[in-house]
Amino acid sequence: MHTARPILLVEDNPMDVDLTLRALKKRRLVNEIHVARDGEEALAWIPRWEAGEPRPAVVLLDLKLPRVDGLEVLRQYKQHPVLRVLPVVVLTTSADSGDVQSAYALGANSYLVKPVEFEKFVDLSETIDLYWMVLNKAPE
Repeated sequence: MHTARPILLVEDNPMDVDLTLRALKKRRLVNEIHVARDGEEALAWIPRWEAGEPRPAVVLLDLKLPRVDGLEVLRQYKQHPVLRVLPVVVLTTSADSGDVQSAYALGANSYLVKPVEFEKFVDLSETIDLYWMVLNKAPE
């Protein structure tokens, strides 16, 4: 039986984690959601994936993280010979053009600014779900 690949949410703000999980739950996703609460936890997944744990269908990555920032996490994922094809969606509060440029220069697949209102966030989650979980053909 084929099981859906997980989603990795990299987010340090507990309210944003809760908001994201609630919005995705409202979408009735079948994908398990793993949460890394800082950049170190996000990087700690690399040896786990190398050891055979299922790689995520998509990584939702905040930029403003403690310990290791999101751009460094993105850099390390995209420099990895196997993980460079892993879809990474930057999901952050920063609309700063420098952050957008840096994220795309490092290989981000998409850059989304989190809306503040829950219903708009649910709409954004629906778009993420539809595109990355249903429509997009990801590498194995």
